[in-house]
Amino acid sequence: MDPHIVFELRRYRLLPGRRETLIRLFDRAFVEPQEALGMRVEGEFRDLDDPDCFVWIRSFKNMDARTDALASFYSGPVWKEHGPAANATMLNSDNVLLLKPAAGVIPFAHNLPRDKEASRRRAQGLIIANICSLAPGTEEDFSEFFRDSAMPAMLAAGARIEAVFMTERSSNGFPRLPVREGETVFVWLEAHEDQNGAVAYRHRLQQNPIWTAEIYPWIDSRCWRRIEVVRLTPTARSLCAW
Repeated sequence: MDPHIVFELRRYRLLPGRRETLIRLFDRAFVEPQEALGMRVEGEFRDLDDPDCFVWIRSFKNMDARTDALASFYSGPVWKEHGPAANATMLNSDNVLLLKPAAGVIPFAHNLPRDKEASRRRAQGLIIANICSLAPGTEEDFSEFFRDSAMPAMLAAGARIEAVFMTERSSNGFPRLPVREGETVFVWLEAHEDQNGAVAYRHRLQQNPIWTAEIYPWIDSRCWRRIEVVRLTPTARSLCAW
C-alpha cells in the first residue's frame, strides 16, 4: 500500500438527529469515489459524547495529490449529485485539522484493506482521539518527548496506538474546503476493544509512577488548554476499528 503523508481529521457539527442520514449517504455514495481518486477514507466515527457530530479521517499521498484529488471530487458528478443532501445535514464542516505523521508511527497500520472489508463481520471497538494545542514551534520537541517517554509508557500499559500526528503547515491548496490554519496541534489516536478495555488501560497507566509524576505533567504543562479527548465508535465501513 502506497504511503500517505497528509491527513485530515474532519469533525462535522450536524443538525439534530441527522447523523445517521449522513452516515448512510456517506457510506453509499462517497467512499469508493474518493478512493478511486487516490484518497483513502481511513476511518468514520460517531462521537460518543455528541450525538450530532460525525468524525472522519482521510489521507493523501502528498499535498499536491490532495489538491488534485479534492478538485476532481468536488467538481465531479458524485458531489454534484449527492453533495446538496450531505450539506443539508450539517451546521458546519470547517472543524478540520490538516496533519502529518509524527513520532515515527506509521498511521493506521492496523487498518483493514478496503478489499477485505466485506469479510469483516462488523466494525467494533472504541477509538480515542487526544488533541493537544501547543505553542507555535514546539511540536517537534513535543513529538520527540512523546516518542521517547510517553509512548513507551502507553505501550507498556497495553495501548494500541493507531496514529500520531502533528500540524501539517503547508498552505491549503484547496481553499474551497477550509482547514484550521494558524494552529499548532499534536494528536494521537488509541484503539481499545471497548469502554471497559479503555478504563483498564487508563488504570494500568496511572499505576506507573513515572507517568503520573513526570511524563503526564510534562505533557500537560506544554498544552495551552486541557487536552481534548474525543471518544469515537467506528461506523460499519470504518477501516479504523478494533
